Amino acid sequence: MRPSGDLSGPAPEKGRRQRRNSLARKLCFGLLGICAALLLWRLAAIAIGSSLILPPPGEVAASFARLFSGNDFWAAVLGSLQRVVTAFLLSLLAGSLSGTLAALSQNFKSLLAPLLTTIRATPVLALILIAMFWLPSSGVPVFSAFLMAYPLIHSSVCAGVESVDPELVQMATVFKVPSKMILLKLRLPSASPYFLAGAKSALGLSWKVVVAGELLSQPRFALGTEMQDARLSLDTASVLAWAAATIFLCGISEFLLGIAARRLERARMEPSS
Repeated sequence: MRPSGDLSGPAPEKGRRQRRNSLARKLCFGLLGICAALLLWRLAAIAIGSSLILPPPGEVAASFARLFSGNDFWAAVLGSLQRVVTAFLLSLLAGSLSGTLAALSQNFKSLLAPLLTTIRATPVLALILIAMFWLPSSGVPVFSAFLMAYPLIHSSVCAGVESVDPELVQMATVFKVPSKMILLKLRLPSASPYFLAGAKSALGLSWKVVVAGELLSQPRFALGTEMQDARLSLDTASVLAWAAATIFLCGISEFLLGIAARRLERARMEPSS
């Protein structure tokens, strides 16, 4: 018989092989979906017969390659990336702080409830238009994205801190564990999965709102500004190329954040040596 403590047998290898097969299957179906979408796009472009309305994929790809090789592209990417990161970090900081306080104090939670409800009910475009009266063009996308992402982080952190087992908190209180240690060792670790899920959603939302804000406020060095300029020039292929760049940046940002979140979660779950 194999000793029960021996983990070097075929079971781990079988698990790794199953994960590889699952990943390969997902990649195959993903590529198949992309090919099908491109084929439908090509057929629709042929049926419409107007590049102004719907340019074919090849024309958009050529436009993207032209933009990619220019300095304006990278200046716009860096400008938008800076605004997204600023809004995202501000929402993380404010949302984590207020979410923790709301979980610990019912009065504070009730105090913030009307503000959060108002922010969630406000249309993004209305918020951007209002911000344009208050802020310079470069600040409008940051302010708008921060306000849209902040409730996500707040709610996620609040739910995570509240999710800790009440019996554990009660036991720690009975043994006179300091409130600071209860927060650091019980409540905040339980909020980690909620926080990471909220952060991923907030990052994607920040990209969308920042680019929407740039479309209206027209700051320098911005993806939204370049997209609007291409629209005014009736260059539909360039509009779609800028949109594709935005989608790619948003997707790769969420992907990298997901990798970092999984590694942090694994590190948290591993027993310390």
